Amino acid sequence: MKPSSMAGRPPRILLSGVFGPFGVDDAFGRKENLMELFHNQVTKAQGAASFRFHHRSFGLYFLAANVDADVTVLDFPSRERFVRELRKGWDVVGISFIMPNFVKAREMARLVRLHAPAAKIVLGGHGTAIEGIEEQIECDHVIRGEGIRGLRAFLHQDPDAPIVHPVLPSAQRESILGVPLLGKPANLLVPGVGCVNACRFCCTSHFFGRAYTPFLPTGKDLFETACRIADARGTDEFFVMDENFLKDRDRASQLLELMERHRRPFGFQVFSSAEAIQAFGIDNLVRLGVNFLWIGVESATREGNYAKNEGVDAPALVRALRDRGISVLASGILCSEHHTPENIGRDIDFLVGLEPDLVQFMLLTPLPVTGLYRDMQRDGLLREDLPFEEWHGQKELSWRHPAFPGDQAARWLEEAFRRDHEVNSSSMYRMVETAFRGWQRLAEMPGRDAWLDLRMERLAKRTRDWSPTLAVLSRHGVNEVERQRARALELRIAAALGPPGVTGTALRIAVRGFAAAWRLRMRMVGDVLQPATIVTRYKAGAIRRGVPVAAPVRHLAAASL
Repeated sequence: MKPSSMAGRPPRILLSGVFGPFGVDDAFGRKENLMELFHNQVTKAQGAASFRFHHRSFGLYFLAANVDADVTVLDFPSRERFVRELRKGWDVVGISFIMPNFVKAREMARLVRLHAPAAKIVLGGHGTAIEGIEEQIECDHVIRGEGIRGLRAFLHQDPDAPIVHPVLPSAQRESILGVPLLGKPANLLVPGVGCVNACRFCCTSHFFGRAYTPFLPTGKDLFETACRIADARGTDEFFVMDENFLKDRDRASQLLELMERHRRPFGFQVFSSAEAIQAFGIDNLVRLGVNFLWIGVESATREGNYAKNEGVDAPALVRALRDRGISVLASGILCSEHHTPENIGRDIDFLVGLEPDLVQFMLLTPLPVTGLYRDMQRDGLLREDLPFEEWHGQKELSWRHPAFPGDQAARWLEEAFRRDHEVNSSSMYRMVETAFRGWQRLAEMPGRDAWLDLRMERLAKRTRDWSPTLAVLSRHGVNEVERQRARALELRIAAALGPPGVTGTALRIAVRGFAAAWRLRMRMVGDVLQPATIVTRYKAGAIRRGVPVAAPVRHLAAASL
């Protein structure tokens, strides 16, 4: 097949994520597999205060923006919406999925054969790491790892052509305490994929060959791309989707130099390992505009940790970051090989004791392609009886752990999230406090330059923008500790930055109203949120700028179940 020359026209390609509904127990999925990163595995125990937003299937848009074809991206479809799109006729249908969505991907392939029999089926995404996937899901081709070059090669187009970065928001439908977040969501920035650290459990690193493939290899590339995207979307905030962004210290340093030279102050939310953070320098993070860091802390013990954390004083690092106004998400692994009911509490207490803004707890899950999976496969420990829908790390162990039979792993996971919420209070409270701590430190710093003055102003704005949530937490916090903390922080902020004024008072009243409505909604119908279906069409020959020809067409899905 040579799609690029079909009947003298560009190929017609449909790229789709898996169908909803999401986060429900049905024939195709499980209620634990929500289409919400934070509410699924970070703030899930925080009730009404949980962070709520959806992330698009970013990879599909990168594929669409980097092939010469008429491409439709179908994100968060219903099963019926997917079938309607199939009937329009396609040369290629690409299905992207992760391991817990295996059954959905298999059903979608069946539907393609039924409703678009002439189309070639291409599978992609982390789900393609499943061994023998070609025999388990009917398809014509599988693309693993970085998919742009793979899809280009499949279409007989130049796999080494320059990669165009699309213009996209990082999240959809953002809300906290039922309050829609004001302003535009941060832009998406993907400097590259993969990580050379290759931690034994990490499916991302292994999926991309335990190497790093840069899309934007230099600081100049990063700066120019960030300027283009920020100008197009009207916001200078970026969510950086890169497994270990600061690992390339020279690239990050060059980006900072260009930002300061051109007086372009971006803000960044990034993932990075502790050793890369220390090598780049914490104060340099402030100048760069990093306001959120996701760090893999993993474990308090040597036997449960990895080289990236060797010699790192995690409590001191988290404290230093938060003192500079940088919110920290610390992730840890539960039910590791060395854990027992007698010692697992030590790791939970360690993660909670770091006092980060947010904590992700995940069960140790050996996923295909990782070294951990191969070791457990060799030792006969994998649970071959467990359906792929359960391989998500938030309920059951996918391997036989002698110390945690039955539902014990799920119980420890629930206990960990509960303990973090009760001891450290809601993540929203912590993030307001972090922004205020960063402002205070800069305000007290002698000899600040103009660039740090600008960073201080942004921290003051973030503190003011987020502080109305304290009016809710001071009344409806998880316990009396949080309620007192929220009241005290409100007073400290008012003393330092001034009282809220008429507008601030009105915002606090509005936030209380939204929060009350959200709590009622949770009691009446539950808290499952379904993302809206998004349809985006790209025309062949007109996508070199990485921007779709027309604005996305959105089809609203049901908001709840």
